[in-house]
Amino acid sequence: MEEITILVVDDESRMRKLIKDFLVAQKGYKIIEAKDGEEALEVFEMNSEKIKLILLDVMMPKLDGWSVLRQIRQTSKVPIIMLTARGEEQDELFGFELGVDEYISKPFSPKILVARVEAILKRTMGETKKIQDCGGIVIDQEGRTVKVDGKQIDLSLREYELLKYLIDNKNIALSRDKILNNVWNYDYYGDSRTIDSHIKKIRHKLGKKGKYIETMRGVGYKFEVK
Repeated sequence: MEEITILVVDDESRMRKLIKDFLVAQKGYKIIEAKDGEEALEVFEMNSEKIKLILLDVMMPKLDGWSVLRQIRQTSKVPIIMLTARGEEQDELFGFELGVDEYISKPFSPKILVARVEAILKRTMGETKKIQDCGGIVIDQEGRTVKVDGKQIDLSLREYELLKYLIDNKNIALSRDKILNNVWNYDYYGDSRTIDSHIKKIRHKLGKKGKYIETMRGVGYKFEVK
């Protein structure tokens, strides 16, 4: 079985130990640690091929989590969970714009942390070999890539999952609550504007085929090839 390596970045050694102890004890993951943003980038550069997920604190010395996120996203789509004490909606929306895949607010339940880590890893590593073609939008589940009329487009993990969910349920009107429960998982308490923001970006990236994602007034969204 493939060994799963996770990078834990937090300036508090107590927090790194807590996360490491639970992830190792519960799932046997291999944990690499970094105590600040600069060290995180150095560690990731040296281990980018084997790191499958990053747990990244926002407030850190030298480089904060946002800066680390920006630099990693220039070269990698590795799933990133932000650990933050902030609960401001605007901060979360800002993070999703930069490519955050999930948020966990401190203090958090270690069991919930393990569950969310496992869920993201299952989605990113457990895909079957399958290719979907829907109106010229081709999804390669093995490589987690999306092509439009033969040209690959760049989607974040959450954008990819949202688009795939819409296509898997094409011609069905999906409420925002249902989308949140199935794409964000674990009773995500975000505002529906989070979905609207992601839909807007996906439509833009799909170009003319963005019209396939139809807004259902008072309900949510529906994917329909026209």
